[in-house]
Amino acid sequence: MSRVLLIEDDRAVREGVSLTLRRRGHEVEGAATGEAGLAAMETFRPDLVLLDLMLPDKSGFEVCRRIRATQQIPIIMLTARGDDIDVVLGLEAGADDYIVKPARGEVLEARIRAVLRRAAPGDGGPDPAALQPVETHGDLSIDRKGLLVAKHGQDLPLAPSEMKLLLYLSATPGRVFSRQQLLEHVWEHSYHGDARLVDACVMRLRTKVEESTRSPKYIQTVRGFGYRFGPL
Repeated sequence: MSRVLLIEDDRAVREGVSLTLRRRGHEVEGAATGEAGLAAMETFRPDLVLLDLMLPDKSGFEVCRRIRATQQIPIIMLTARGDDIDVVLGLEAGADDYIVKPARGEVLEARIRAVLRRAAPGDGGPDPAALQPVETHGDLSIDRKGLLVAKHGQDLPLAPSEMKLLLYLSATPGRVFSRQQLLEHVWEHSYHGDARLVDACVMRLRTKVEESTRSPKYIQTVRGFGYRFGPL
C-alpha cells in the first residue's frame, strides 16, 4: 500500500488515524509539528501527506505551501471544521482534497485511494494508447502517457488534482463540464457542496497555464454551466 505522512499535533487523533491506516495496510509516519513534518518529507519520502491545518509551530497552510514549492505529492487537509474559509485557503495553498475530522476509516481510505489514482500514470480522460504521444494546444504540450505538461517548452509543476483536471478537460476541447461532473470524474466525490474543490483547482491551474488569469485561453468559464478547455 502507500506511505502516508500524518502531520497532526493532537496525539489521540494522530494515534487513532495511524492505527486505522496501518490496519488497512498503509505505512504511516506521524509528526506532531509542521517542522517535524517537513523534516520527515526528506527521511520518510511519503506517497501522500495528511496535513492538519491547526499546528502549534506554524499553520498547515504554510506547511502546504512549503511542500508545494518543491514537490507535487498528493496532500489531503485534515480540518476540525468544514468552514469555507479554512477549506478554500487550504485548497488555494495547494491541497488536493480535504477531510473534516473526525473521519471514519472508510472515508479516509476512499479519499486516499482517490487522490493516489489522480497521481497514477494513465489516469485522466481517454485511453492514452489511443492518443498522440504528445498533444499540442497553442503554447501548451500535454504528454498523457508521461503525465507531463509544458508551456513554451518548460515543464509545469502540476499537483495531482491539477494534472487530472487538465487531462480531463483537454481530452474533449470545447465540451462544457459542470462542476458536479468534474467533481465526480476528477475527485470521485458525489457531494455537491464540494464544488469549491473544483473552483480552487481551476484557479491554481490557471496561474500555471494561462498568460492572464483574467482572460483565460485554456481553462474557460461558461457562466451558469461550468468549465471547458480552449482554445476553440
